[in-house]
Amino acid sequence: MTQSDLPRPDERGPEAAETALAFESAAVAYDRAAERGDMLQILAPDARVLRPELLPAPDIQLHLYRQMRRARHFDERGWVLYRQGRLGVFPPFGGMEASQCGTAAALTKDDWLFPTYRDTGAALTLGLPIARTLAYWRTSPHGWHMPENLKVLPFYIPIATQYPQAVGAALAEKLRGTKNVAMAFIGDGGSSEGDFHEALNFAGALNAPCVFVLQNNGWAISVPTRSQTRAENLSLRALGYGLPGVRVDGNDALATWHVTNEAVERARRGEGPTLIETVTYRVKPHTVADDPSRYRTEADTAGWSERDPVVRLQTHLLREGLLTEESDAALQAEIAAEFEAALQEADGYPDPTPAEILDHVFAEPTPQLRRQRAELLEEA
Repeated sequence: MTQSDLPRPDERGPEAAETALAFESAAVAYDRAAERGDMLQILAPDARVLRPELLPAPDIQLHLYRQMRRARHFDERGWVLYRQGRLGVFPPFGGMEASQCGTAAALTKDDWLFPTYRDTGAALTLGLPIARTLAYWRTSPHGWHMPENLKVLPFYIPIATQYPQAVGAALAEKLRGTKNVAMAFIGDGGSSEGDFHEALNFAGALNAPCVFVLQNNGWAISVPTRSQTRAENLSLRALGYGLPGVRVDGNDALATWHVTNEAVERARRGEGPTLIETVTYRVKPHTVADDPSRYRTEADTAGWSERDPVVRLQTHLLREGLLTEESDAALQAEIAAEFEAALQEADGYPDPTPAEILDHVFAEPTPQLRRQRAELLEEA
């Protein structure tokens, strides 16, 4: 898609002018970055191989596809469960699977993951159980604490607070003498928060083994990226803090994994943090309770279906013979069965008691929490 293909503001009415400009900024910036080569791509949107020398091993490609399929299935079933009253307000991430799965797949379970509220796909990729994830989005206490064998923080609702906290975890690993790293996610809107800049400066000054993922998905709730910053290349913000900044096609899972794997290995070698900007697009609403028609039209997201990350990798794998129609169908059936089994497990969790709301606030309850818990138990 080129700029001339897009609807002009005067064709859609003056009230759509700002939205049209925002869409043009996102779509055209993506194409322009690809043409200039300042956004790494291994697969073009039509799945042509642009950088064969950078292709990951076949088993990694298949792993990435599997994780993206799992994430997309969760996202799609999440919509259905919400409408059935079986899931709380949920931030969908459909269309951003490569950005989330391609980055998290570069970690091991010894590493830290600090996700935003939209990064369910990243947490699932690292190993967060589906049943536990469903419980979290049901606001059930069974989803409030993470598994002991997984260093995933609960999904952050405040914007950007996870960045400096990830630096702290990375520095703790450094002091312990491990090779473990911390990965933190943020959106383009969050990169305008003070915590973002403080964390980059903090990590750079102390050479923290940290990987910062900045998902530029075009929107901060209802505010388009171009309205909250004049910067076109957000990865360049890293240079002000002495960090390398990398810009990658966030809809290309192979490229996203490649740059993240390099950043993770760099951190493990003691060479410090990296900022990765994944250029993608939030095709879905801000949450399942959001009405995006209030701030954008269907035309604003139409061009992004051509850049679908799951279809892109699927097409490539079929062309290369790493996947067949039969093996793909079997994989998707397996993923569906896995989800339904997890849903049945989550449905079987006992209903929480009122006092449980206080059980996971602190590792050691304060006197105030003990008193409040006792009062709730008396009322029960």
